This record gives sequence, C-alpha cells and structure tokens, in this order.
Amino acid sequence: MGGEERDIDDLPKNPANYTALTPLGFLERAALVHPTRKSVVHGSVTYTWQQTYRRCRQLASALTKRGVTFGSTVAVIAPNIPAMYEAHFGVPMSGAVLNAVNVRLNAQTIAFLLGHSQSALIMVDQEFYTLAEEALKILADTSKNGKFKPPILIVIADENCDPKSLQYALERGAVEYEKFLETGDPEFAWKPPEDEWHSIALGYTSGTTASPKGVVLHHRGAYLMALSNAVVWGMNEGAVYLWTLPMFHCNGWCFTWTLAALCGTSICLRQVTAKGVYSAIANLGVTHFCAAPVVLNTIVNAPKIETILPLPRVVYVMTAGAAPPPSVLFAMSQRGFRVTHTYGLSETYGPSTICAWKPEWDSLPPEDQARLNARQGVRYVALEGLDIVHTQNMTPVPADGKTVGEIVFRGNAVMKGYLKNPKANKEAFAGGWFHSGDLGVKHPDGYIEIKDRSKDIIISGGENISSVEVENILYQHHAIFEVSVVARPDEQWGESPCAFVTLKPDVDASDQQHVAEDIMKFSRSKMPGYWVPKSVVFGPLPKTATGKIQKHLLRAKAKEMGPVKKSRL
Repeated sequence: MGGEERDIDDLPKNPANYTALTPLGFLERAALVHPTRKSVVHGSVTYTWQQTYRRCRQLASALTKRGVTFGSTVAVIAPNIPAMYEAHFGVPMSGAVLNAVNVRLNAQTIAFLLGHSQSALIMVDQEFYTLAEEALKILADTSKNGKFKPPILIVIADENCDPKSLQYALERGAVEYEKFLETGDPEFAWKPPEDEWHSIALGYTSGTTASPKGVVLHHRGAYLMALSNAVVWGMNEGAVYLWTLPMFHCNGWCFTWTLAALCGTSICLRQVTAKGVYSAIANLGVTHFCAAPVVLNTIVNAPKIETILPLPRVVYVMTAGAAPPPSVLFAMSQRGFRVTHTYGLSETYGPSTICAWKPEWDSLPPEDQARLNARQGVRYVALEGLDIVHTQNMTPVPADGKTVGEIVFRGNAVMKGYLKNPKANKEAFAGGWFHSGDLGVKHPDGYIEIKDRSKDIIISGGENISSVEVENILYQHHAIFEVSVVARPDEQWGESPCAFVTLKPDVDASDQQHVAEDIMKFSRSKMPGYWVPKSVVFGPLPKTATGKIQKHLLRAKAKEMGPVKKSRL
C-alpha cells in the first residue's frame, strides 16, 4: 500500500484560503476593534491600540529605510518599557528578527550575543547605554581583521531615569528613539512573512555552563503559543496585565502577542518590587501577571507597609522558571492570588506545560492543593507531545510517580533550532524529540513533576538526592526566606548536600551557629538522614538575569569550601 495518505479531494491551497500564521495581525485587529482602549501604560505615559499600531508601523518603516529588513537582526537592550513592547511587533513587521537582550547580562556576554547574532541595529534604554557601548567596544576589539561594522545605535529615553545618561548617549551620536520613529511612515504597508517558518525572534539561553545558545523561534509557533496562553489560563478579553516578567525573558512568555490578541492592557513595571506589584493591583486594575517563584516569595514575605491587602479582586498569577515550593504557593493563595503553575524553556517559547487545576482538588486541604499544584503538569493546547523517557533508550517511563527520566517535548511549540550551532541541534533533537535536560517523574494521573536539572542531582554514597525536594522541605522552616541546595564534596560520601540560605529579615541572625543547628535539626525530623544538609551557609543567593538561582556558582563556592571531613562516629 504505502505512499501518501489520500484525501477525499484534490483541492489546493490558494491565496483565499491559506495564509502564513503570524501574531502580527493581532495588532492590526486590536487597533480596529478597540482604537481608543489603553494598550500600554508606563507611569504617566499612556498609549491606545490605535497609537501602538501606528508607532509599530513607524518603527517597521524606519528600520526598512535603514536597510534593516528580512535577513537582519535587531537587538533591544531594555527593561519593561513601551519601546520594548513595540519592538515585538515593529521589528518583525519590517521583516527583521527581534533579539530581546537581558539587561542583567555583563558587557562580555552582550558582546558575544551582538557578534553571534550580527545585530544590524541596537535599541537601548538610556540606563543601559554605557553597557551597550562597553559591549560594542569589546566586540570591535575582538573582531577579526578589523572589519567590524558598528550597528546603528538608537537610545530610548525614559523620564524615570537620570537625564545625564540620555545626554551622554546623544553626545556620543546615538539617535533618540522618538526621533527615529519620526523618520517612519505611520501608514507603512507592512507585509506578513510569506512562510510561517520565517524567524520572528532570537533569544539566548542563560547558558550557565558554556556560551549562550541562540534559540530561533518562528511566526507559526509565536502565533500558536500566544493563543494557547489565553486558552490554558482562561484569560479574558481586555485583561489588564502587569509586566513583572521581563519581556526579554522568552519574549515575555509570548504574552507580548497574547495581549494584542485579547485587546488587553499592558502595565509596564521598570523595576519589580512587592510595593510596585501591590500598588498596581490596587490602583491600575491589574487582573493578571506572570513571575518566577523568587518574585512570589518577595510578594508573600513583603513587610506590611508595602502590601495593600485584602486584594480588590482575585488576581491571576502564572509562575514558571523554577519549581515553586508548595509553601510559597500556599501563602499566595491565602492572600487571594490564584496561582497557575507552568513550566517550559526558551526552546519551547517559554512555558508549554501547565498544572491544569481540577475541580475535585477544591475540596482537598490547602496543603494537599499546594502539593498537587507544585507539579509541572500536562502539555499546553499548542504542544503536541510531552513525555518522560529513559535516557538510555528513549522509552517512556511508567506513570508511577517514582521512575525518573528526562522530560522531552515535540510539536509546534518547539524552537526551529539553535542559531549557527549544528552540533547542539543534533543533540537537542536526537530521536525526534527536543531534550530538555530536566529530570522528572510521571504521576498515575499523567501529570509530570520535575525532580531536578540533570546537573543539579546530588549523588551521595551512590544515592541520588533531588535538590528540589530538599529545598521544598527547607522552605517550611520559619526562618528561611530563600534556599538553594547543591552538592559539596564529601570525604566519606563523595558528595553531600550543602544549603545556602537567606534568612527572613525579621530573624535574629547574630547567632548563625544556633540557626544552622536548628535548620539541621528541623531537616532530620522531616527527611531521610542522607538528605540532611551537612553544611549551611548564610548570605544572599546569586541570581541570573531572569531571577533563577545560579547553582553553578554555589557549586563552585561549595567546592572551594573543601570537602566535608569524615565524621568520626
């Protein structure tokens, strides 16, 4: 038999019935349906959907006039400000690809990104102009045979910043963003890509070990994930969304495009503080926001003076970026936040699995609810395949909640691949699935749960210890604000757990020895003996630009401390 699958007809695709999928059309529709509704709010600056659409067309036109179009990359180094939102539409409307750069990276890394992506133009917020300048200097110095062609520099002014930084940028010849927009046509006839496989965005992974890898995403995936976000979260038309999550983090988990589809309102937050979040909820009608668990921790532990409780309405929160401790989920729900737990990677357009809430969980004790909701869950509507497989032979693990395997993805929500990195692509897509590098289990109800990144597992006396599970227990200790558990060399066991702890502000930390002993005693009562941290170190935890705790730095620190000496029992 073989051959192609037959259909009942031989009707072809034609321009009337087939169009490349792209999220860019959402913006045109929002401007048509709700021209005067607020699209973006930033302090005293407010735009409507009609204005945002005009500004994005101006940006696309201005870029095209400078020769920045199909085949070019535009880097944007900025926090959550209107220009960053506009770039998510204006840049791809010109045909170019958007590279939203993490502002917390150092100049060395940014130089690598700009060189690797060959960015033709850089839009940079005034606060980060010197960072961009330093990165370009490094890039010019390291470029081979002096053929470095400096990119066009656009500086974005923000009245909330020190005017000196803007003055400096303009003196150095940078073009001010609003002036740049004025060179563009607000009626610019932008064209969607002919092929939905065309790239829309490039984002670099926070490569904790090697050089960051450039994740390439296409218009089709961005379109599907933008709509999938609204479906899995039950997000309403006209939602008021607070930008606590950086837009440079997986394109704001595709919510940049979701908000245009829903004709919602974006509330920009330049700096994320608990006070800023509570005040936006109280005064600006916020209904939804996304945040990594570290931000949720800040919100629940905020001093009374910074909070505005009770909340004026239920506020929906999506969390991802690390496994949230059940204790933090519980504390959030007590304060009136409805938390949805999702999980994903830059390579899957941000979150692409969701711990879908079941009505039968409503009657369970709050602690059980938090435990169930701490799992990473099931695939998004727009993701076709999610599984946990044995690393040796790629066969699925049983749904027993115990057998650990690697989490793998497949479908339209998976990236095109890493830019100019065939070796990494071969590894990432081996066996026809995308390999996450995360280890987890599958529960009897089919929901998955992360147990650890493969490199974060602690192997003590041949036994695997999940650092996430130890952390979840430690988070229940009354004095602990933040904790990260890593492997420390151990003379007797090879490795043993070492806990790095930040104490809550109201804890008396003068007698650290006493607090450390109390934490170990607490651990012994709650977990197997070999899980108990043999050492506790106090102080602030190093974080990546996306708020993830940098375990590799803590591992290095634990290594420097030397091995745990053999205990004479």
